[in-house]
Parts: sequence; structure tokens; C-alpha cells
Amino acid sequence: MDIHILNTPELQELRHLESRLLPEIRLTVGQLLPDPATFEVLVAGRPNRQQLQASPNLRIVVIPFAGLPDATRLVLQDFPNLVVHNLHHNAAITAEMALALLLAASKFIVPYDQALRHNDWRLRYQPPPALFLNGKTALILGFGHVGQHIGRACAALGMRIIAIRRHPEQPITLDFPAEIHGSEALNELLPQADAVLIALPGTSETYGLLGPAEISLLPPGAVLVNVGRGSIVDQHALFQALKERRLRAAGLDVWYRYPASETEWENTPPADEPFHELENVVLSPHRADGSSETEILRMEHLAELLNAVAYGEEPPNQVDMALGY
Repeated sequence: MDIHILNTPELQELRHLESRLLPEIRLTVGQLLPDPATFEVLVAGRPNRQQLQASPNLRIVVIPFAGLPDATRLVLQDFPNLVVHNLHHNAAITAEMALALLLAASKFIVPYDQALRHNDWRLRYQPPPALFLNGKTALILGFGHVGQHIGRACAALGMRIIAIRRHPEQPITLDFPAEIHGSEALNELLPQADAVLIALPGTSETYGLLGPAEISLLPPGAVLVNVGRGSIVDQHALFQALKERRLRAAGLDVWYRYPASETEWENTPPADEPFHELENVVLSPHRADGSSETEILRMEHLAELLNAVAYGEEPPNQVDMALGY
């Protein structure tokens, strides 16, 4: 079976992938497509129309990361015969960042750190603002690969887990207790949440899911963590709730504005609102999936998917093109 990877991995990562592929898989890599192009599977995050038309044998496109870029989704709409899959190699890594943001925000680690760097001990002698998480309720919005890892970590802290997923009726196997609901229960669950952890994709259905009305339903002193997409939470309502201390704190890894090019890396505000002025916010530059092992994990998950195709099995993580994930 012929497979082409459009973006060439680093040599170490490529060798790692090749060592895990079945012998019947013939692999080519690079922006220059093989001639003649006979590949059945194309691994590419943002393929163009010409690349999708190059091989008459193409039947599967693998997006080598979670989610589906809008531009890719638009192009693929013209190729309804192609089946699309993606990878969730970074689910546990992203969940670890969500937990790190939850702990840093709820324990006010950043203000403590900044003060002590200036030899300032005053915060030690003030009433502690930290949230004790054991016995509290964590509401997880998005209970897929990332959300379930988050739930397991929060359960280990002694938290009660309630979650929202698109199809709560579909059975899943968990090794921790959790109450799973559909999206229609959101307004009922928000007042119960001491911590809200967002692991939803950015779609038309999730855009603005937490607006002023929803944020006002959270109990005073709640903590919000977002490793999904910035567009899910109304930035103005979130900023005001944090500024007025109606929310205790927030840990944010996803944003509302990103650098358009490398020249903007050093001077692009991540939002219209000045979140950087608030001491009760932990800011992270969309690095939840970052780890020294991320690329190796990507290759291992990719090998698993490609081997399933070669075996004639159903590969994991098929994308619903109507939903975008």
C-alpha cells in the first residue's frame, strides 16, 4: 500500500515511524509528489486541490493533528469520496497542561512567584485566596480524548466530575466516576461548577458557548480553564468577571488573536481585553500540546492508524466533516 506524507518529519521521527510500519507499506515523503502518484493515503494537514487530485487511488486523508483547519475543510467538501481521519496523540499532553493551569490558577502560583522574585513576602501573611480542590466539582466541557484525560486527573485530586459531550448516550469506558450530560444541561450544570475546564473544538456550535449569561451562572469563586478554543468563551464577559473577582481565577492556553507571521511573534496582544493586567489569570501561548515527546507520539499514533488501513481494519479517529471534528 502506497502512502505519502506531505510535510517531511525530522529524520529521527521519520525513522521512528518507519520502524513501526508494516512491511507492505511503501512510504514516500515531501512536498514533491511521486510521479506517477499512486498513493492511497495522503498525510497532510492543509492539502490543496492539486495534491488531492494527484493520485487516482487516493481514498483516505490523514490530518496529522487534532481538529480540522477551516481551509482544509472547505477544500475537502469538493472530495466527498475521501474519508478523513485525524490524530489525538497529544490528548494526554494537553490534559496535563489543563491540570497545570487549574493548579496554577486556583493556587495563585504566578502572583506568589512574581512577588518572591522581588523579595516580597507580604502575600504569605494575607488571607490565602487559593481554592481547595478536593471535594469540589469539576465541569468538563468536551469529554472526548482530552476531556477524559482531564477527568481522570481531576478525579485523582478528589474532585467530583460532571461532563458535557455531544452524544452522552454513547457508551464509554471510564476508570473513574463521572456524570455525563448532553449540551442541553449546560445552564443546569454551570451553577454546580467550582472549576470549568474547556476541551471543546472550535466549531459554529461551540462559538460563544460561554457568553455573559452563562458566565454569570458560575458560582462566585469558580475557576475557568480553557485548552479548547478561545472563541468558545466571550472574552469581554470573561475579563469583567475576572476583574470584578466574580471568578476566582482563570488559566488560558487559547486566545482570540494570533500572530499572522513570524515578524509579529514578539508584539501581538492575544485578546482585545488586557488579560495581562489581571493577576488572577495564568496566560499560556497555545502550547498545551507541547512536549519533548510530542513528535514521537505523533509518529506512533500515525503508525497505528496507517497499519490499521493496511490490515483492512477500521482506522481510528474518523472526522465527521459536517461537524468539523
